[in-house]
Amino acid sequence: MLRLALGFTLAYIVLLVATGIRAHSLALLSEAGHNVSDFFALLLSWVAAYFSERPATSTKTYGWRRAGVLAAFVNAVSLIVIAILILYSAIQRLYHPEPVLAGLMMWVAAAGVLLNGAITVMLLRGRRGDLNLRSVLVHEIGDTLSTAAVIVGGWAILVTGRTWIDPALSVAISFMILWSSASIVRESLNILLEGAPTGMELQLINAELRAVPGVLDVHDLHIWSIGSDTHALSSHITIADIPPSESNAILDALRQMLASHHHIHHTTIQFESADCDMAHGCILPVPHEHPHPTKDEKYPEN
Repeated sequence: MLRLALGFTLAYIVLLVATGIRAHSLALLSEAGHNVSDFFALLLSWVAAYFSERPATSTKTYGWRRAGVLAAFVNAVSLIVIAILILYSAIQRLYHPEPVLAGLMMWVAAAGVLLNGAITVMLLRGRRGDLNLRSVLVHEIGDTLSTAAVIVGGWAILVTGRTWIDPALSVAISFMILWSSASIVRESLNILLEGAPTGMELQLINAELRAVPGVLDVHDLHIWSIGSDTHALSSHITIADIPPSESNAILDALRQMLASHHHIHHTTIQFESADCDMAHGCILPVPHEHPHPTKDEKYPEN
C-alpha cells in the first residue's frame, strides 16, 4: 500500500512542478513542496513499518517498535519547516504579484484531489491507532483539502482576475499544515520521552489497581508507550504475606483488568508483603522516597 502511494505521489510531484512553473502559480509549487514532504513521509513510513515488524533481539529487547514513532516525528517536523517556507514565499508574492494561468491550475489540482483522495482511502484501511500511518494520513488529508482549495482559488481568479488569491491560498495551506502537524509532534514526543499514553490517567489506573481484591497499596507506578499502539506498565504492589499460589490469583486479576480496561498487555509487577495479624491488621512497608542512594548511603564511613 505504501509502495503504491510512493509511485503515485512521485508522478504527481513531477506534474505539479512542470505545470506550476508554466502557470506561474505559487499555489501549485506550494503543493509540489507539500507533496515532496509527503513522498519522503511515505518513504520513511514504509521503512519504519518494515523495521517495526522485526522481532526483538538481545540488543533491541523491545524490537524496533519505536521506529514508526520516530518516523512520525521526523515527518511532522519536516512538514512544519515546509509550511514556514511556503508562508514566506506567499508573503513575498503578495507584495510582488504575478499573472497566473488559472485554468491549468484547476486541472492539475483536480488530478491531485483524485490522487490524494485515493491514497487517503487506502491509508484509512490500514492499522488503526498506528501513529506512523496516522502521520502519513494527516499529510494526505491535508493535500486533498489544499488541492481542492486550489481548484476553488483558480475558479475565483478566472472570475475576478485577482491574482492575489493564489498566494492567499498558499498562506491558508501553510497554516493548515502547521495545525495538522502540531498534534503529531506532540504525541510522538510524548512517546519518545516515555510520557503517560494519551487518554490514560495515572490516578484513575492507580485507584483501579487498589480496587482489585487482595491489593493493599500501590506505589512506584509507571505507564509508558513502547510504540504508538503498545503500552507498558510497571508497579510495586503491596499484598498480605500469603503463599505464592494465592498471590498468583491477585496477579492474574491485575493483568486481566489492565488488559481489558486499558489495553496494557506488557506489565512488570513486583509484589511486596505487609505484616498482618488478627489484632493489629496489616502494617504497610514505607515506600522508598529516594530510589537511588546518596553518596553517604552508598559509601558509609567505617
